[in-house]
Amino acid sequence: MNVQHNRKKNLLVIDDDKIYCEAVKDYLSRDAVQVLTAFTAKDGLAFCEREPIDVVLLDQQLPDAEGSAICPAILKFNERIKIIFATAYPSFDNAIKALKAGAYDYLTKPFELDDLGLTVERAFRTAELEGIEQIQTYRREKEIEEAVLVGGPGLDETVRLIELAAASESPVLITGETGTGKTLAAQAVHYRSKLASFPFISINCAALPENLIEAELFGYDKGAFTGAVTAKKGIFEMAEGGTLFLDEIGEMPLHLQAKLLSTIEEKTLKRLGGESFRRVNVRIIAATGVDLEKSLGQTFRKDLYYRLSVIRIHLPPLRERRQDIQPLCATLLKRMGYRHAVLSDVEQQKLMRYDWPGNVRELKNILERAVILQHGTELRPSLLVETPASTVSAPAASTGIAGASDELLTTLEEMEKSYIQKALRTLSGNLTQTAKALGISLSTLKRKIKEYGLK
Repeated sequence: MNVQHNRKKNLLVIDDDKIYCEAVKDYLSRDAVQVLTAFTAKDGLAFCEREPIDVVLLDQQLPDAEGSAICPAILKFNERIKIIFATAYPSFDNAIKALKAGAYDYLTKPFELDDLGLTVERAFRTAELEGIEQIQTYRREKEIEEAVLVGGPGLDETVRLIELAAASESPVLITGETGTGKTLAAQAVHYRSKLASFPFISINCAALPENLIEAELFGYDKGAFTGAVTAKKGIFEMAEGGTLFLDEIGEMPLHLQAKLLSTIEEKTLKRLGGESFRRVNVRIIAATGVDLEKSLGQTFRKDLYYRLSVIRIHLPPLRERRQDIQPLCATLLKRMGYRHAVLSDVEQQKLMRYDWPGNVRELKNILERAVILQHGTELRPSLLVETPASTVSAPAASTGIAGASDELLTTLEEMEKSYIQKALRTLSGNLTQTAKALGISLSTLKRKIKEYGLK
């Protein structure tokens, strides 16, 4: 299916006055708007059935029906269609009847085309905003659904602290190695709190250049710097009433830490280049993958650290909660849509012997690659990870090694060549998709293909 990008907005005029229809069409047609005309209710409904209509300009008195009578049929095709009634026989009863039938607005003929244009433009904008709201609602519902830390006893204390944090509005500091799920933990706190219906906005402090992070956080006024032709809100103001998640807080420049501390304590901020302070009401959750205590008084302010760590949540690495790997695999495969994938008990034991330096993120990546590269419902993701030396016996002949399970394994070189071949076949030779599936760069894949003589 081809997706239409930047499609025109469609206005359908249903009116038996052909001169009126042509006048409206001439006035409102432009590059971004297509005006369609129908002279009967039947023809108008046919348009609604086969075209993506955004706004309908509907006459009340049609040759084959009353406008208000066909409103439900129009909305049945698309409940977001905005219906504007236009009638030469206005009355209070007709207006009430039209609004009850689902009309967006009601105009009395004759009217100025400029007034009609403003009404139609407002209807288009309302439909667009409703579409954006639906997308945001869907995303929020998915985030709420997925904001669950999966595990067993290894996460009991973490889950308890998340519940405590959700019942409070105090700042939270989340610590843990990369890939342990710090963002997921922050979302879990937010969506379990009374702020759940308000924004959750995240920013990675390590991903922004030092000269941009202040403008991103606090916003700027017009003329604050070269190129600031208009004022812009920062993410503090965008997160008003909700939660601001500051990931990799340890990477924040020292000179901005004082401003962040002041904003948290005073609940006010000053935009870059601004003269006045603005009130903000935002809950702060910060996260770091490094030991901030070692940086206190050097690259990180002590007072900010103590202000952020009112509630501290630590996410243990996966190697310290190996018993959680089985439920994690089941949940991750389900979320990725692979409900029928199976991991044998032997396979799960192999996964539990691996140290997982990339933690849950690495586990998810390995499972996804296994699904792509391996055939059948029974997966063997352990073939895609390096087996720890402690679980493998001494090397045998160069043709293979004997593992702990007495299973003959091929050399790493042969295994790599085999999986690259499988990936290329599975993805029809598409190098970009194959490199992504294997978790390597395109240049590395091309080098491997040349090295192994693959085509």
